[in-house]
Amino acid sequence: MLATGTFGAHASVMRLAFADCELDLEAYALRRAGEVIRVEPQVFDLLKVLAMKPGAVVSKDELVEAVWGGRIVSDAAISSRISAARAAVGDNGSDQSIIRTVARRGFQMVARVAVTGAAAADATRRQVIRYATAPDDSSLAWSSAGAGPPVLYAWHHLSHLELDWTSNLLSPAFVALAEHHSLIRYDIRGAGLSDPMRPGDTIDSHVADMEAVADAAGLARFPIIATLQAAAVAIRFAARFPDRVSRLVLHTPYARGRAIREGAPAAAEHDPFIALLGSGGWGDPANGFMRAWATMVLPMASADETTELIRLIAQSSPAAAALQHRNLIDRFDVSGDLPRVRAPTRVIHARLCPIHPVAEGRKVAAGIPAAELVEVDSSNTFLIGSDPAFARVMAETLDFLAQEDMPRAG
Repeated sequence: MLATGTFGAHASVMRLAFADCELDLEAYALRRAGEVIRVEPQVFDLLKVLAMKPGAVVSKDELVEAVWGGRIVSDAAISSRISAARAAVGDNGSDQSIIRTVARRGFQMVARVAVTGAAAADATRRQVIRYATAPDDSSLAWSSAGAGPPVLYAWHHLSHLELDWTSNLLSPAFVALAEHHSLIRYDIRGAGLSDPMRPGDTIDSHVADMEAVADAAGLARFPIIATLQAAAVAIRFAARFPDRVSRLVLHTPYARGRAIREGAPAAAEHDPFIALLGSGGWGDPANGFMRAWATMVLPMASADETTELIRLIAQSSPAAAALQHRNLIDRFDVSGDLPRVRAPTRVIHARLCPIHPVAEGRKVAAGIPAAELVEVDSSNTFLIGSDPAFARVMAETLDFLAQEDMPRAG
């Protein structure tokens, strides 16, 4: 099943041109006839969502999720932003020559949209989104980009295939991989474009989801890059299906969730992340608790990057879904699977990570036969383009993937 196509590009080199307007995603600026038009952030984000899906009808729910982070928003507020967006680009509610209202459906960018800048010439930066079906009939969104030997990239539980792909914070790693590989990513159940979690979900549900995505992508034997909790899923997948996994690259991995480690809070409500989810500050960049948590996740990020992280995670999952995830992944334990992994493995761990200490990465490397361990000078929980360790992490990842004849899609 093919989802609505979108323009996929590294946001730092991408501009979207339509009518006499241009959205500069790096400068976060709207230009009309060459003049900068000042708009509110929500208006810019609304224009971006529509321009990224030209010709497609974007529902109100999609807009609310992307622009307001899933908060309850009145129809009047949406209409006000649509009117402001139309005025900014020289359109109006009568002509609707650029932004069309589709009754009871949503809104549509009817103007022709072109990608300009370096991204226009770079095919590796185009992403296609499709859906796979899990054994329990859950729909799982997955994407492909780039060309070359395939690699499955399993990422953080707070993901959104479309928004992450155009994020200044996250896209550099995706684009770097897509320049060398056919990059397969997916939103896990309960995140982004995939179906919600279900009662009774376990780590094995996630293992089955990984298998469903690999099957849908036509991957027979393939390497996996996995980050954080996805590393635990990949470890169990590799132990269970040794003939399918050719190589493992694990970024800041752990075999044991935070709730079952030494020194874990005795009660879940004493965990700072769990407390945050109940504080009412989820997705609010102005909330002090939210900013403190985001700073702990990415200590090396700038203030603007911290704000982007907060907005991204809120758009990937509402607080209730994030709490469901946390209650499950904090209790992951694949310690017993480590000795059964047969794929060559490289563990890359941030030496100063405050949330998942490097000791957890060392345990993973010690438990997997012949695994390699690379410690990098970073305190960030996951890789972002501005991290001084970015170049080394990408080099270590790509070098390890290139050390054997790469698999072909089956």
